[in-house]
Amino acid sequence: MSGPRHADRPSHTEGSRLDPDSLEVAPGTLHETVEGWVPQLASEEELRMALEKAFDYRGDVTLRLKDDSKIEGYVFDRVVGNSLSNSFVRVMPRGASQKLKIPYAHIAALSFTGKDTAEGKSWEAWVRKYWERKASGEGVLSLEPEILE
Repeated sequence: MSGPRHADRPSHTEGSRLDPDSLEVAPGTLHETVEGWVPQLASEEELRMALEKAFDYRGDVTLRLKDDSKIEGYVFDRVVGNSLSNSFVRVMPRGASQKLKIPYAHIAALSFTGKDTAEGKSWEAWVRKYWERKASGEGVLSLEPEILE
């Protein structure tokens, strides 16, 4: 007993063209610019949405807690529960080595204060910059990391 052959697939028969663009099944990720954004956190849903964006953000955020303290740092993890009291974000505070776990229920305000370290650093931007440098006759080209403040 034998099954269908790979060569008998409709995309491989005579007269058909294999279009790679039509094979794409997963849309790309669109990174919106949120640097400098201070969302209004009027509802539970707005808080959850803002913290999801903070998790995806590639820079520091400033959290103002309900006790009026402020924490500036990088949101590197979050756990979303069924209520604000059992949902939390994990933050690496700027200039500190200890990581903090902050319940959503303790957050009064959020602002995207740090520089988005990946802004303008897509693969396409890198390739364009590389070819511009190569066309200008620049000598040895290498990858050097950007110095962060």
